[in-house]
Amino acid sequence: MNKNDIKKVVLAYSGGLDTSIIIPWLKENYNNCEVIAVSGNVGQASELEGLEEKAIKTGASKIYIEDLTKEFLEDYVFPCVQAGAKYEDYLLGTAFARPPIAKRIAEIAIKEGADAICHGCTGKGNDQVRFELAIKAFAPDMPIIAPWREWTIKSREEEIEYAEAHNIPLKISRETNYSKDKNIWHLSHEGLDLEDPMNEPLYNKEGFLEMGVSPEMAPDKPTYVKIHFEKGVATAIDGKEMGAVELVETLNKLGGENGIGLLDIVENRLVGMKCRGVYETPGGAILYKAHEVLETICLDKETAHYKALVAQKLGEMVYNAQWFSPLTDAILAFVKETQKTVTGDVTLKLYKGNMINAGVCSPYSLYDPEIATFDEDDVYDQKDSAGFINLYGLPIKVCAKMKAKNNID
Repeated sequence: MNKNDIKKVVLAYSGGLDTSIIIPWLKENYNNCEVIAVSGNVGQASELEGLEEKAIKTGASKIYIEDLTKEFLEDYVFPCVQAGAKYEDYLLGTAFARPPIAKRIAEIAIKEGADAICHGCTGKGNDQVRFELAIKAFAPDMPIIAPWREWTIKSREEEIEYAEAHNIPLKISRETNYSKDKNIWHLSHEGLDLEDPMNEPLYNKEGFLEMGVSPEMAPDKPTYVKIHFEKGVATAIDGKEMGAVELVETLNKLGGENGIGLLDIVENRLVGMKCRGVYETPGGAILYKAHEVLETICLDKETAHYKALVAQKLGEMVYNAQWFSPLTDAILAFVKETQKTVTGDVTLKLYKGNMINAGVCSPYSLYDPEIATFDEDDVYDQKDSAGFINLYGLPIKVCAKMKAKNNID
C-alpha cells in the first residue's frame, strides 16, 4: 500500500479513545486524506450521543451511523443461542458484533469509492482479526490501515496525551480508563486493576457495573420470568410477544436488577495470550439458560450430546473471527435442523445472581412421566433391562475373563 495513493479512508468509528484520535492521525500521516467515519449501532445506547458532531469536529468529512441492532440479534446472536455456542463460558458479545459492523463498513467503503478501510483495534486483541477477516469476505482487495501497527503510541496513557494535545474531548479519565466494549448484548471491562487476576472486580463501586447490580446488591425477593421459544428462538416474555430488540432489552432489565450474567474470566485470546475480562450479559445469560432447559425435554440424547460438541466448535469459530466461513454456515444449518421441535415455555427464578429452573413445558416434549415414574405403570417392563444389561456388558465380561485367564491385573 502506497500512502500517496490513499485519498479517501473509511474508518470504523466508535467515538472511543482509539478511534477519536485516529481521525487526526490519519490526516497527519496519510496526506490529509478524506476520512469518512462509520459507526455501527448495535445497541450501545448513550455511547452514540454526540457522535456525529464529534466526528466532524475532529476532521471527518461525514459520518454514517448505521442501525444494525435488529440484524445483530436476529442474524448473529440468536442463531448462536440456538446452538448454545460459548467460548470458555464467555457469551461472545464483542465477537458477535464485529461481523455485522465490518460487513457494513466494507459495503460503505465500496459505495464511497474508498482507497482503504481503517480500524482502531490494537495489535494484541482479537478484534483486529475479526474486522479484517470480515472485510476480506466483502471487500477482498481493499487495503486495511491499522494505526496500532504503525504509530509510535504505546499505551492508553499516551493516547490520552495525544487527545489532549489535539483538543479531542473524551468521556473517560485516567482513573476510569477501562477498555470497554458495549452493545445491547453485553458490556466488557478490561485493563487497570483487572490486569492483575488477584484483584477482585469492584462490582459494588458506583459506576463500575452499567447493566445491572452485583448479586449482593440485588433484591432479597426472587423474580420469576417465563420465556416462550419458537423453534429455538425466544419470541415472548410472560405472555407478551416481542421483537428481538425489545425482548433482549426486557431481559437485560430483569437480569440486571437481579445480579444476573456477571462473568470474570481469564480467557485464551486468538492471538495467543491470556487476558482477563469482566463481562456483563444479563439478558443473554437468561436466554442461554432458558434455551438450555427447554432442550432437555425437546432433544433426543444423541442429538443433544452431538450438538454440544458442535456448539463448542461454533463458539471457537465465532470467537476466532470465522463467522463468514463455509464451516460456520454448515454448523448453523445443522443447528437450525435441530431446532424444529424446540418450542415451548421455560420459567426461571432469578435470585441474587442465580437462575433457577422453575418449570418447562413443550408440545414436543420427549419426557414421558408414565415411563419415568417411580410408581406403578403399565408401559415399562422392568424385566426387559436384564437382557439389555447382559448385552451391553458383554465386552466387559469377555475382557474380564481374558484377563483372569492370562493373569493380567
